[in-house]
Amino acid sequence: MFVQGLKHKVAAFFRDEEGASAIEYVLIAAMVAVALVTFVTPIRTAVTGIFTSIQTALTSATGSGN
Repeated sequence: MFVQGLKHKVAAFFRDEEGASAIEYVLIAAMVAVALVTFVTPIRTAVTGIFTSIQTALTSATGSGN
């Protein structure tokens, strides 16, 4: 009796697809986190370099030291 009920519950668990969506969202969030960790520093460095170049160009064009 107990074993048959357990088999039924296990089979129902594997047929249930409701949890699959949650797992998919977790996987997507994990991939986004990995992408952010991987690309944030290079992007920040590039953007800082661009703004530094702009600041240098503007400073030399206006002739002011500030």
